[in-house]
Amino acid sequence: MHSDGPHGPGGPGSPPHPASSVGPEPGQGHRGPVVRSAVRHAPLVTQVSEQFRELVRSGQWPVGQKIPGEHELAGQLGVSRATVREALRGLSITGLLEARIGDGTYVRATNEITGVLLRDEPPSLLEHVLDARAGIEAACARLAARQATPTALEVLWQRLDARTRAHGSGDVAAYARADSAFHEAVVHASGNPLLVRLYAAVAEVMEESVRHTSVLPEAPRTRDAHRQLAVAISAGDEDAAGKAAYELIASVKAAAPLAGPATGARRV
Repeated sequence: MHSDGPHGPGGPGSPPHPASSVGPEPGQGHRGPVVRSAVRHAPLVTQVSEQFRELVRSGQWPVGQKIPGEHELAGQLGVSRATVREALRGLSITGLLEARIGDGTYVRATNEITGVLLRDEPPSLLEHVLDARAGIEAACARLAARQATPTALEVLWQRLDARTRAHGSGDVAAYARADSAFHEAVVHASGNPLLVRLYAAVAEVMEESVRHTSVLPEAPRTRDAHRQLAVAISAGDEDAAGKAAYELIASVKAAAPLAGPATGARRV
């Protein structure tokens, strides 16, 4: 019988097999390596960033609020100020936070998409958002007219009634929230989850913009456009629903002060 020599497999000259996560599969011989997932610990800056991001996402740090300073945050977390500074800088780059020289750091947005939208500050910011909404809402309105469920239609009319009541109260902030809720109902009625997620990013920008630019009482054209949209969707008329969505945004653009004050969306 042939035996392994001193340099053969298992012989004295053979190198020891390293203890690693890479090796042959059981019963497969040496046909190929198997890479097993390794345990890794995220860098400290990444861990701190995630904690800050969760505070924003959960609303514990609401949009517009000034967050604690670097020294206080470092003390709370038991890390260096340099680590906190780097984490804050990263979130400022993504648009979640905004550092104001001589003032402090404020929460700008709850998600990176909205943060990117808000980093741009031309006088026509509101107009740009309205144009984007027109395209999204028209598509959603057509889909809603085709396939909205009875429950979605019920929610739509409830939101429209709530909007009317909020307008009658004279509370601009409540009116802005109710208006946003109505438009969200239109989008949700489309039944398209991707459009819902896409709209959510724009809607957050719009809610702040509306709060800074709305004037009560609203123009009759705008009031009527909202009802016409609900009627068209309920009737299942896709063309009329798409047209009503564009007319609604056109009425808002005609009534809103699109220049200058729209940049106030960056400030709360």
